[in-house]
Amino acid sequence: MIKRYCAALLLSAVAWLQQDVQAGAIDDAVRRGVLKVGTTPTYVPFEMTDKQGRIVGFEIDLLTVMSQAMGVELELVSVPYTELVPGLLARKFDMIGSGMTVTQERNLKLNFSDSFIVVGQTVLLHPSLVGKVTSVEDLDDPHYRIATTEGTTGEAAARRFLGAARLSRFATPEEGVRHVVDGKADAFIHDAPYNLIALSRAENSALFLLEQPFTFEPLAFGLKKGDFDSLNWINHFLNQVAQDGTYDRLHDKWFKDTDWLTEID
Repeated sequence: MIKRYCAALLLSAVAWLQQDVQAGAIDDAVRRGVLKVGTTPTYVPFEMTDKQGRIVGFEIDLLTVMSQAMGVELELVSVPYTELVPGLLARKFDMIGSGMTVTQERNLKLNFSDSFIVVGQTVLLHPSLVGKVTSVEDLDDPHYRIATTEGTTGEAAARRFLGAARLSRFATPEEGVRHVVDGKADAFIHDAPYNLIALSRAENSALFLLEQPFTFEPLAFGLKKGDFDSLNWINHFLNQVAQDGTYDRLHDKWFKDTDWLTEID
């Protein structure tokens, strides 16, 4: 009797463990009725805060369509960029949706979906450098002060390509741009979409943009290691919206139209 009871208990434990291992972020979200996504709403036009305090943007719209396809609500968990990976590993949210570039270093800690867009790093220059600096290589000099955003691939690219320059890190890209505008830095390194839109703002209009990206950076959704079922679902979702016109509609809304700029805080 005791042996049969222990065997039954062991089988129940094994079944529970198998179910727990097999359950992924998407399964958990469907069961819960809510998809929790970690994001840092400072990356224009992917995720940002509007004047009503709502988090909006191209990637947020993609996540909204994704959650609708699952039949669940979308819950955005706003955290600093440097806390995204620790937060995912600590199960504070199901996935990362925050303009995150797929890098080899990050891929050691996370699984990534297929890329939903490819960007690259560009340079915003102080107007005094127009004609003096024509490429990122020109900035690799101790004379120049380079602003970056902490924890981003812009910071990593600056360290890689501009090791001789004086680098400063800021919590948000807005702070980095402001330092260039105020003449406290000579250049700001960040993703091309953000720099293009930053340049369109009146307060930054005097800056000069080196438009040619000097890195290749695919952006993707991040999930915990081993969550292959969720990756399969998300990759099929991305393929579906690319084929049915949804992706193009959302892309045009945020990258071709500029009406939304008036609503951003």
